[in-house]
Amino acid sequence: MTKTVNHWIGGKTVEGASGNWGPVTDPATGAVTTQVALASVDEVDAAVAAAKAAYETWGTSSLAQRTTILFRFRALLDASRDAIAELITAEHGKVHSDALGEVARGLEIVDLACGITTQLKGELSTQVSNRVDVAAIRQPVGVVAGITPFNFPAMVPMWMFPLAIACGNTFILKPSEKDPSASLKLAELLAEAGLPDGVFNVLQGDRVAVDRLLEHPDVAAISFVGSTPIARHIHTTASANGKRVQALGGAKNHMLVLPDADLDAAADAAVSAAYGSAGERCMAISAVVAVGAIGDQLVDKIRERAEKIKIGPGSDPASEMGPLITKVHRDKVASYVHGAADQGADVVLDGTGYTVDGFEDGHWIGLSLLDNVSTDSDAYRDEIFGPVLCVLRAETYEEGVALINASPFGNGTAIFTRDGGAARRFQMEIQAGMVGVNVPIPVPVGYHSFGGWKDSLFGDLHIYGNDGVQFYTRGKVVTTRWPDPSEAPAGVDLGFPRNH
Repeated sequence: MTKTVNHWIGGKTVEGASGNWGPVTDPATGAVTTQVALASVDEVDAAVAAAKAAYETWGTSSLAQRTTILFRFRALLDASRDAIAELITAEHGKVHSDALGEVARGLEIVDLACGITTQLKGELSTQVSNRVDVAAIRQPVGVVAGITPFNFPAMVPMWMFPLAIACGNTFILKPSEKDPSASLKLAELLAEAGLPDGVFNVLQGDRVAVDRLLEHPDVAAISFVGSTPIARHIHTTASANGKRVQALGGAKNHMLVLPDADLDAAADAAVSAAYGSAGERCMAISAVVAVGAIGDQLVDKIRERAEKIKIGPGSDPASEMGPLITKVHRDKVASYVHGAADQGADVVLDGTGYTVDGFEDGHWIGLSLLDNVSTDSDAYRDEIFGPVLCVLRAETYEEGVALINASPFGNGTAIFTRDGGAARRFQMEIQAGMVGVNVPIPVPVGYHSFGGWKDSLFGDLHIYGNDGVQFYTRGKVVTTRWPDPSEAPAGVDLGFPRNH
């Protein structure tokens, strides 16, 4: 029987009324298991109205009330890790351990939100002039919305809403329609934790819902994670409508391997970073730049490890990599491998013909490894978002850095070397927002901010960490002057001594 996923508005489930539904498949079987409501403009307006009404009291609620609720939510979330991970595996396809990992990373931001009291302390300067004080405070912005991608249906929403509501905003989540169930589970846990109705809402939908959120006059801010073309559209449209925007786009993350690197460690890292979560993550390493004569040896080591990866249903504990999210996406990823040889690459591994016995209709693809890839080929220029690793060659460190910096993307990058001087140069010279030194996927911990440069970020502020708190609040400076009690009008005695 097909399950139905609806909206969560005003603290309760609200059935879809638009008459439009989207299919949700189990990527391991290819079968449609769920139908998800796709919101109309009227349903978007209802969600915004609920959030706006809730903001009247939540925006002025005490920090103690907010953090008490967030601590309860954190305990419930921690106890529900497996249940959330199972929902992710069923609709996204990633293996259970990977799904548990994204819940854990989301918990980091909940931890940060639980300590929001120290983030919102403000500043005070006394006696800037005679009996004049100046205070800088931060206040919530109002109704905010988060538009999140399919690849992390629990983690990316938790990069947004815990800080947003901790800062006193009310929140509308528009999750991916490809794997929407985790969002409702989060809503239920927040309600169980005692979050007032309307503070957190889930609006299922497609572009109709997104475009209405971007133009709605009562939505003050938009957070987005997804592909670069859509991030650019989100930023342009929402900004034109007077909203503050953080829109995180796509990536082509490089790993520079110097001749002195530990090649076994580099090969392990390349396989993990390129093929983990089936390559469906914006921080995946999709291009390795081998410097000097170590290229052939490095490619051999990567191939040996890639051939041993166990691919199968995410629900199977033996599986190390699951299927891709949809058949359409699977076929698009395969097209890059099919066209690689014609564009000059050596196809070391071709995973496009991979299937799993008993699950032949699943969205399967194996691991592909392309060597001697040129910078003008489609496989290099485009964000493939699948288990395809490109290897490029460079003669020197300088050539490798120039190659990476020429990319229009600047999300994350890494260097593998034993040379501290080279590593220091790299972290200063590379044009990317997140840098790893012998760390292939340099995703910051929750109290540092996540975000790239160039076409990987549209907007001024990165997500979560200090930037997240700044994004979900706006500054106010208050200058005050109070007369001294000794200057009270004659005839009024406030009880202060006159001889000070």
